[in-house]
Amino acid sequence: MTSTLTASQRYLDSFPTAVDEFAIEGLDVLDVPLHSAVLAPSPEHPGGSGLGYGATREEARTGAMGEMAEMALSLRAHQGVEREQGSHAEMTRRHGSDRVADPRTLCLEAGSAYDDDRPLQWLPMTRQRDGETVLVPAELVASAPDDLPGAPPPGGWLTTVITNGQGAAFDADRAVSHALLELLQRDGNATSFRAMDTGVVVDLAGLRDPDALALLERLDAEGIDVVVKLAATEFGVVDLYAVGCSRDLSEPVPVMATACGEAAHPDRDTAVRKALHEFASARSRKAFMHGPFDVVLPATPPGYLEHWRGGHPPERLVEEDRALEAMLAWTRMGTGALVDLLQDTVLSRRSTVALTDLPTWSGDDLHTAATGALHAAGYDVLVELQPSMGDAVAAKVLVPGLEVETMSYGRIGERGVRRLRERGEPLVAIGADPGGWARVHLTAAAEERLGGPAWFDRAGADRRVGALYALYREPGRHTVAEVLAR
Repeated sequence: MTSTLTASQRYLDSFPTAVDEFAIEGLDVLDVPLHSAVLAPSPEHPGGSGLGYGATREEARTGAMGEMAEMALSLRAHQGVEREQGSHAEMTRRHGSDRVADPRTLCLEAGSAYDDDRPLQWLPMTRQRDGETVLVPAELVASAPDDLPGAPPPGGWLTTVITNGQGAAFDADRAVSHALLELLQRDGNATSFRAMDTGVVVDLAGLRDPDALALLERLDAEGIDVVVKLAATEFGVVDLYAVGCSRDLSEPVPVMATACGEAAHPDRDTAVRKALHEFASARSRKAFMHGPFDVVLPATPPGYLEHWRGGHPPERLVEEDRALEAMLAWTRMGTGALVDLLQDTVLSRRSTVALTDLPTWSGDDLHTAATGALHAAGYDVLVELQPSMGDAVAAKVLVPGLEVETMSYGRIGERGVRRLRERGEPLVAIGADPGGWARVHLTAAAEERLGGPAWFDRAGADRRVGALYALYREPGRHTVAEVLAR
């Protein structure tokens, strides 16, 4: 019976072909559990890969399988699926405005060419509150470029495809919950960490989670300073991130000093636990992903690198040359210089909030808690379920109105404008164009709420990010090593 199987085995049993998996060890003094899982493409199933972490080897293995499932099942769900063609204006005439998502609510890139007559391709999602079908631009449903086989619409895709809003589990509600928390995490920190870090440190006094406490002791014993910081608490969710580096700058690969663990959960202790474990594993993950081959080789099984290099072209889009160049620059800097680069942003400490003042939660129905909070605030939750051949199911979730990738791709909407304006940030303006700024795509109702058209200083945002761009977008697995090996 499936109930006697481990979660990682249930994932394995959900795919028809063998998964190449292994523990990644020896890259860091912490050597916390980190696992790699790769499903090679085959006639039976498209491929996928994942990296997982956790307090135990099984937890890390399950995480890797889950991430692999998200990628593979999304690819599988979109193979051979016909996408409906038409502009937003045409689609609303065909289906009604309530059954078609307005792209202006989906956080488009400021200044991009969009109007209601632009030809688009559409895919169906299900609205959670009433079970109705809602058509959504395909690039917002997809999670990777390969999810969109065939030609794009005239004028190209609206925006770069990203993986935001994915989840995997063994029932739909848990998969959706996982995806929702990712959406809330990234919306909460879209303009409040990395280059925009607000420096709000969480005082961890009162932390009770035993795994988190044990990891804090281990980090301290190994000479690694870590700080947990607060991004947001909206919708009753604690949105945290953990950053830090060794006290003696002894990281064997400099990029390890940029490790970050992110988490969002209604329970503060659970969020801290996840952020700390992701931070600890991110040190090894960054070394594995972006370190030179002579560092990676001892941490991988015989034949892995040869097989990967032979069977996987560099995972790099033309649009992501900026990420590759930024990461290559970091490899030439050395740990000390890289840490200096982070002092005024990522590692800043400007104020403190008590952990015990943050939300806590002890319920057992995370799906209802997350969707209920969003529905109560007037947001819709749109879902595409992606079943496997076994127990596993993946979900892609979209919440119109939430935001992501503001500082990397210039994607911003009403929430982002309002948040930046309330903080007094000079990157947004309301009313007249300050001069060559990018107009934010907003509905008429949103512009009325804000008090006029909104503008985003994309050039200013690029200057603000500067040399920190690789905190936002990273090149693919081993791409940096391939370049260095030439």
